[in-house]
Amino acid sequence: MNETASSSERYRQGMATRRAVLGDAHVDRAATAATEFDRPFQDLITEAAWGHVWSRPALTKRERSIVTIALLAALGQDDEVAMHVRATANTGATREDICEALLHVAIYAGVPAANNAIKIAKQAFEQMDAEKAA
Repeated sequence: MNETASSSERYRQGMATRRAVLGDAHVDRAATAATEFDRPFQDLITEAAWGHVWSRPALTKRERSIVTIALLAALGQDDEVAMHVRATANTGATREDICEALLHVAIYAGVPAANNAIKIAKQAFEQMDAEKAA
């Protein structure tokens, strides 16, 4: 993180929101893995995505989670779908919410996109259930 980003109020809000949604472990792994090459990208997403968009008050974290999963599924962003499905443990989006969002994806973005995202969500839910049982 550079000095400008770390001193920005939007960055600080973004980091708090990012941690609330994705969890400390995920954010700490991303920070530890950051290099000179991708640190500017990490700063950008913390400040812009998390500090500006995800921190806005008009939608709840649950609603943003549902919208985000639908968009990522429609775009075929498999790793991001899995990450955001796992984040539902922190956002309050339910499995029913995700199912409904992916039904929308099937109609508006295509059955293959939804089918793939459903497979990914099921795997993420199985992993989450296994971690709870352990």
